Amino acid sequence: MTDSAARGSADVAAVARDNAEFEALMSRPGVEPDVTSAYGDHPDQVVDFYAPRGGREGVPLVVVVHGGAWRAPYDRGHLTPFAGFLAGRGFAVANVEYRRGSAEEGAGGGEPVAGRWPETFDDIAAVMDALPALVADALPQADPRRIVVTGHSAGGHLALWAAARHVLPQGSPWRLDEPPLLRGVVAIAPIADFTSAVELGVCGGAVVQLLGGDAELKARRDSADPSVLLPTGIATAVVQGRDDIVVPQAVSEAYVSAAARAGEMVGITLLEDVGHYPPVDPGADACAVVAEELAQLAY
Repeated sequence: MTDSAARGSADVAAVARDNAEFEALMSRPGVEPDVTSAYGDHPDQVVDFYAPRGGREGVPLVVVVHGGAWRAPYDRGHLTPFAGFLAGRGFAVANVEYRRGSAEEGAGGGEPVAGRWPETFDDIAAVMDALPALVADALPQADPRRIVVTGHSAGGHLALWAAARHVLPQGSPWRLDEPPLLRGVVAIAPIADFTSAVELGVCGGAVVQLLGGDAELKARRDSADPSVLLPTGIATAVVQGRDDIVVPQAVSEAYVSAAARAGEMVGITLLEDVGHYPPVDPGADACAVVAEELAQLAY
């Protein structure tokens, strides 16, 4: 077999594996929340709350931000099994919804547009600001002093961004005067470095679509790219599958390197023989690794 034929065979196998992992995640039965609360007037401005199983009180709150390339067809529903899994591990859980790109096909007839500027960021800022009051009402078992944010893929980007609002440029409507009260962030296969993500064409050019197009990319990157918004001073861990072909390992490594250059240590756990979806699939061993990372930050 020639080198090119071998690469082609490997690519086919990688795609088949990715598809199988995606289908496995999507086949998990959904888990209904205990309470759903609104943080705004738009139908997508809602949070599903899951009480910790076992009746415990004063437990850490895990804020979950779903991925899906910031595109409308992918909502929080596919992470309800993950949220239920974490609740079963004794966490209080908030599974966040937010406004995403148009459900209509893009101008080229391809995938829906990724993200909405500024609405996607408006919503993440708004829900994080609203959580203390929402949790006090809907999930009194949660300890508001022990909040960890986690997100998968595009949600990993938003989780990192939520923890970096105090280092946003002056004048940003989302900027906080002080660091958010978070124990940490666990970013799962995050779109965490926009330069490498654009170079690799991650999710069909989703980063460019999120920021509004090529013309806006440079101007808006300083307000949106986690690899620019460093250091945060907030404990951060990255969990990444080595066989991820959706958001490749190189994107996470670029973020970790950017953090090191900024004087901040970000831990990265690289999972062998794991692709993009198993870390949030309760049926996969990789999901337990994520739960352990969350526990280490929360307790």
